[in-house]
Amino acid sequence: MITVTATVDRWNPDPLITGKAGRIIRSGGLVAFPTETVYGLGADALNPEAVRKIYEAKGRPSDNPLILHVYSPSQASQYVKMNRLAWRLTDEFWPGPLTLVLPAMDIVPSITRGGLPTAAVRMPDNPTARALIYAANTAIAAPSANLSGRPSPTDAEAVLQDMAGRIDMIVDGGSVTLGIESTVIDITNPEHVLMLRPGGMPREVIEERIGITIEAPDDTSLKRSPGTHYKHYAPSIPVKIWRKKPGRLPKSFAFMGMNPPKSLAMKKSIIFTSIENYAHGYFAGLRKLETEDVACILVEWPEGDTGLSEGLRDRISRSAGVEVSEN
Repeated sequence: MITVTATVDRWNPDPLITGKAGRIIRSGGLVAFPTETVYGLGADALNPEAVRKIYEAKGRPSDNPLILHVYSPSQASQYVKMNRLAWRLTDEFWPGPLTLVLPAMDIVPSITRGGLPTAAVRMPDNPTARALIYAANTAIAAPSANLSGRPSPTDAEAVLQDMAGRIDMIVDGGSVTLGIESTVIDITNPEHVLMLRPGGMPREVIEERIGITIEAPDDTSLKRSPGTHYKHYAPSIPVKIWRKKPGRLPKSFAFMGMNPPKSLAMKKSIIFTSIENYAHGYFAGLRKLETEDVACILVEWPEGDTGLSEGLRDRISRSAGVEVSEN
């Protein structure tokens, strides 16, 4: 398979390009496209054979649910049973990096929802993504456009590294604006909203604006969200977490974070000036530093309970393959 790449202006995408990509989606093909979070690998969410191609291209377990990307809340209501809280959340936060898990309509194939009775939906805050969904005239199932377990792609070049020859088309809309995946919350029971995956929409913003408390999930509920595998987002060399405490550092390492340690063993570094920049550059940084001749990548553990810190800590812990409690 030859993978075609087409470049667009993300804010004003060429309708000829999005139209071609939409036809590929409708015909059962795979198209990678930019969102505000990361690049997604899209297929017709209602076509089981097309969705199966996503799992094959990524090497992803088929029991892992996919997010349905839609261009409006009303389109979402065709695929999930929207409750009153869902309408409030979509009115406040869509388009944006917030995914809602709700009871699925029968129209959504079992393979798209990982065999679960629920489905995950979101409306991306990226004009190119929404133009593609509109052109395809269907919900687009789209996990991140990378090989399973690899760092998520935040530009088209990263997609090409993993997906060349595996998919039909890449719509290149430049670097994404956010850099980590959406926040996923389960609102099947509006009285007990569950945080399935922290991400680009901070927990405290949702709680303050809507007046709710988001609770921790149990193991059964956690299966309703993508991106919750124990080892995930991992580069080809080990990732080690640095908490700025005294102790023995690796003999040879590349560093990523905001406050680097003073050590001759640090061979390369990527330094960020804010937690937002750190989150935006994290996946791209992993891909860059994995090419260095070092024993590991040492990543700084971000402190704080607001903003993107929770979502970034989740990605770091999964990159390192360690389970880290927020409590």
